[in-house]
Amino acid sequence: MPAARPDLSLSLQFADPRHRAVLPRHKVARFVRAALELPGEITVRIVDAEEGRRLNLDFRQKDYATNVLTFDYSAEPVVSADLVLCAPVVEAEAAANGKDLLAHYAHLLVHGTLHAQGYDHEDDEEAAEYMEEREREIMASLGFADPYAESTESTP
Repeated sequence: MPAARPDLSLSLQFADPRHRAVLPRHKVARFVRAALELPGEITVRIVDAEEGRRLNLDFRQKDYATNVLTFDYSAEPVVSADLVLCAPVVEAEAAANGKDLLAHYAHLLVHGTLHAQGYDHEDDEEAAEYMEEREREIMASLGFADPYAESTESTP
């Protein structure tokens, strides 16, 4: 029997509804829960390019929309975070890399959830390698191919 996953309180918001059909609540919960190591209170917000750019500028001083932003409010024993995914950026990246849209969203949700738990890939090469390996393990457990491979085409 597989190990029990931590409890998850999930809020799913679509400021940009273009991928609502691709991201049903049960799939988003499955992807986030797979990456959780502690109970979590997570808000996932799908935004358009304008909101994505504004948030990235306000919080990271980078004037462009990025694929995922993680806002971590955690205090153990509960992971508390907002994950903001920019629909047009996610769609463009998936198309440019020949990846299935759902697989790319799954990877970014896993990636953001790991960030909310303190995983990092910015400053330490060893930490980056560890985070990528965790992502590969989680994605495989969800039935997806290696997200760092050239392209993926599996959709569970």
